[in-house]
Amino acid sequence: MNSANASRIGGDLVVESLRALGADTAFGLPGQHALGLFESLRRTPQMRLLGGRVENNLAFAADGFARARLAARATDRDCPVPVTPLLVSTGPGALLTLPALQESMAASVPVLGISSQVPLDGLGGARRGYLHELPDQQASFRDVVKGTWLVRHTAQIPSAVRAAWESAASPPYGPVWLEIPQDVLLAPASLPPVTSLRADPGRLAPLPELIEAAAELLARAKRPVILAGGGVLRSGAQAELRSVAEALRAPVLTTFGGKGAFGWNDPLSAQSWLEDGHTTEYLEAADVLLVVGSGLGELSSNYHSFAPRGRVIHIEADAATLGAAHPSLGIHADAAAALAALYQLLPSHQPDGEAERSAVELLRLVDARLAEQDLERERSLLADVRAALPEGTPSYWDMTILGYWAWSAWNPDSAPIHTAQGTGGLGYGLPAALGAAAHAGGVLAVSGDGGAAYGVAELATAVEYQLDVTWLIIDDGGYGILREYQTATFGHTTATELARPDFAALARSFGVPATVASLASIRDDLGAALRSPGPSVVVLPAELRMFEPSSPRR
Repeated sequence: MNSANASRIGGDLVVESLRALGADTAFGLPGQHALGLFESLRRTPQMRLLGGRVENNLAFAADGFARARLAARATDRDCPVPVTPLLVSTGPGALLTLPALQESMAASVPVLGISSQVPLDGLGGARRGYLHELPDQQASFRDVVKGTWLVRHTAQIPSAVRAAWESAASPPYGPVWLEIPQDVLLAPASLPPVTSLRADPGRLAPLPELIEAAAELLARAKRPVILAGGGVLRSGAQAELRSVAEALRAPVLTTFGGKGAFGWNDPLSAQSWLEDGHTTEYLEAADVLLVVGSGLGELSSNYHSFAPRGRVIHIEADAATLGAAHPSLGIHADAAAALAALYQLLPSHQPDGEAERSAVELLRLVDARLAEQDLERERSLLADVRAALPEGTPSYWDMTILGYWAWSAWNPDSAPIHTAQGTGGLGYGLPAALGAAAHAGGVLAVSGDGGAAYGVAELATAVEYQLDVTWLIIDDGGYGILREYQTATFGHTTATELARPDFAALARSFGVPATVASLASIRDDLGAALRSPGPSVVVLPAELRMFEPSSPRR
């Protein structure tokens, strides 16, 4: 080893590899076995490290940061796919990230989880009694992430980091997991400084013959409809989607994860009321339904009640979903590449106003159904929250009744929305918003009081890094949506009512300004908090109702 390498260790190879691949920010929480990794971060000022109080919250923060970076990349797809490093320690620290990584997997968010491990001689179930020792830690992650890697020597580190990075950044994007034993992180570096490492994520171009077949079907269609999912956003394919929709004169609906893929108030927009029987029937009536960037899962198919009567063309980067829900012309491809190729083969239809009229009529039917349910308070509240946001402010939503409303009703134009509906885990809102604020400040987080309890410790993180996040907590005294589900199913509730703190006083104890709002004052109170720099909390005591999820099927 030459003198230049004398003080370098395995942890340096990890950080150097991440830097060479383009990372400038990492989320991390140290632990005994990860000391070598965090020492290397300390002496690499070019890598910003953001900590947290709980590993699952930290993983949600990495997810939020990655989504913000992906949204920024949508305007410049020549930029590399941004992968966000998440650095944790062995055993409990690693395992606590699992719910957040499951959300990242369901939502196709590129997070690179790097965990320390017990020393080499404790791997493989050797049972040496090391702290945090597990017989097979990797096994806990194999069905949650895209892939797992285990490093056994410092010489393997750059290649392993690159392989994991490439997997995370290849369509469909998603989280990956890399483990490095404690003694490998602390061992003298066996390689010179890593500076030229480059990743080559896979490209997912469509088969030309499948695009030709899809174009033929769509060219003959009399009632084509497009359903756009989150894959359109991840791919940055909004412009390609618009071109195809306008060529076909096809109405466009978006899934909850695809909100923002198409203009909310565009004449061809039928918005995203997917939990509505009228919308389900509208999709079923299409003679050709083009599904792009959605796996047609439970929420996108009105709880699997959707039964298409026409042909389905399914463009999706996740091959496992093709044909899984409905027979289709399945095209395994990145959304942007497939839509661009499809557009080249489509004839342009002259506008006759029929598509626009059908979209307007669908939204009229949905509105009429909602008007019958006495939900003006909920609809006004969501409108007030939307109106309070300054132009361009993104929001990150927990699993709360107002969040369920937002899935369907939120106008994402100039107000991007991100939710945890990929897997539906509680606690997403605040930590994900903190991660997004680390990319660019001015972010809204929305939680119920149940979900807020999961992340309240991260108010300390918000103060530590002075992250510009306003946290709206809807305090209804319990798990509101479960209260509704149980009451509707059984006529009573169990374990839904919660003791909770005075959230405003608790926030102030962290040094965070807090306001208790009312339904009458929420627009002004929330707007004032959003205009103030740094963290803030707005608490709204209110018990809300959910709309009936579906009208009777004809």
